[in-house]
Amino acid sequence: MLPRIVSTLAALVFAASFAAAVSASAAELSAQQKAWLAQAHRHEKAGWIYLHIEGEPRARGFQHGYLLAHEIAEGIRVTAAQWEHDSSFDWTWLKEQTNGFISNGVDAECAAEMEGIAEGMNAAGVATTYADILAYNASIETTGYWWPEVSSKFSGSATVVTVPKEMCSAFIATGRMTRDGKIVLGHNTMSDFTLANYNVVLDLVPARGHRILMQTQPGWIHSGTDFFLTDAGLVGCETTIGNFKGFSEKGTPEFIRFRRATQDAGSLDEWCEIMKRGNNGGYANAWLVGDVNTNEIVRLELGLKYIGFERTTDGYFIGSNIAENLKILRLETETHDTDIRTSPVARRVRWKQLMKANVGQIDVAKAKEFEADCTDVCFDTTDRPAALGLNARGDLGTQLINPHREPFKPAGTCDAKVVDAAMAKQMKFAARWGSADGVAFDAEKFLEAHPQYDWMTGILQSRPSQPWVEFSAGEK
Repeated sequence: MLPRIVSTLAALVFAASFAAAVSASAAELSAQQKAWLAQAHRHEKAGWIYLHIEGEPRARGFQHGYLLAHEIAEGIRVTAAQWEHDSSFDWTWLKEQTNGFISNGVDAECAAEMEGIAEGMNAAGVATTYADILAYNASIETTGYWWPEVSSKFSGSATVVTVPKEMCSAFIATGRMTRDGKIVLGHNTMSDFTLANYNVVLDLVPARGHRILMQTQPGWIHSGTDFFLTDAGLVGCETTIGNFKGFSEKGTPEFIRFRRATQDAGSLDEWCEIMKRGNNGGYANAWLVGDVNTNEIVRLELGLKYIGFERTTDGYFIGSNIAENLKILRLETETHDTDIRTSPVARRVRWKQLMKANVGQIDVAKAKEFEADCTDVCFDTTDRPAALGLNARGDLGTQLINPHREPFKPAGTCDAKVVDAAMAKQMKFAARWGSADGVAFDAEKFLEAHPQYDWMTGILQSRPSQPWVEFSAGEK
């Protein structure tokens, strides 16, 4: 038990030192700050935090930072701990190396909102800086895309082992595919369980642009998962393009492009054009987006050098972390598109089976079933969560014949969300926190059973079974 004890003590020391670093005396609020907070509110429901913010960039940032100060600090702590374990470098080093080129692509409005978040946290007695909030918002891109491109400079090796990107299972359907002929969208987030901190439903009303209702993480001005609705009638999500290679420090960060597109765009074409503008290759995704006013849907795949684009008013698009565009697949990824032992290919096959079997039947109820589907088409299992299912649970499956997968890795599905056109027009969606089929995750029992993951002690959190609930813009 000595390694476990040492690991636990190290985690506790890290947590204590971080808590000491962020502790501060809550400042007396100014009249302006009190007025800002009077327009915002938060509440909790079924494992989710609902946050409403509104107004000018600094005001809504302050609301966000003040009301979620401790959750944001915890998010940064966990992100920093995961980064240091994976890279051996600390959070300060990451900020110093990346904030310079990241900041070059940040527009004034987004910068002001992040400054407001830092200001709100400090006013709530949780010390932080704009540099921390910027690095935190960019962390998916810097740790997952920039780092693989530059890490060989520090390792002295031309070959650097990186973890395959397998994040999210999603579909969007319309026309003949759905029960009412209108759009239905479903999405679940796949993540390392240490980083499964995406339990915020953000109702954002900017002074200029469109109202957004989206899933996000405490302290982020973007979604990150991604799942969103806007009052322009747009609904959308993404699935990460797996095993992707490529990143440009000269481009506009993905989290900025997402925010600008989602707040500013009034149509599918506008949304896609903003996402393509200044593309840096960071967080390379297949975006599934629809317009509930026209019932048109699109799939926009953004590599670094290549772009895939499809649109229809009668059909479906799926996402399982494998590029459909052949240029992106062959030239910008290392995915073998017929190896059913891998999660993206297995889930892609399962999506095609479900779409074929449910023509004309897809609605919100079916979408919930799809996102919780446990079928493993490689190992022919249907009765339990599996690492290769749409409702992926790496902690419960071995899949030892796949050389790319760690047995029992604590990663997989950590939520599910669904919406149809009628709900979207009312600015609401249904969501479930935790595994999409309701199976709980007990971190303490997991670590006891799998001591190879002792380093996660103090950052791996349990997620009990939660019910499906609905969220709407403006709810109290």
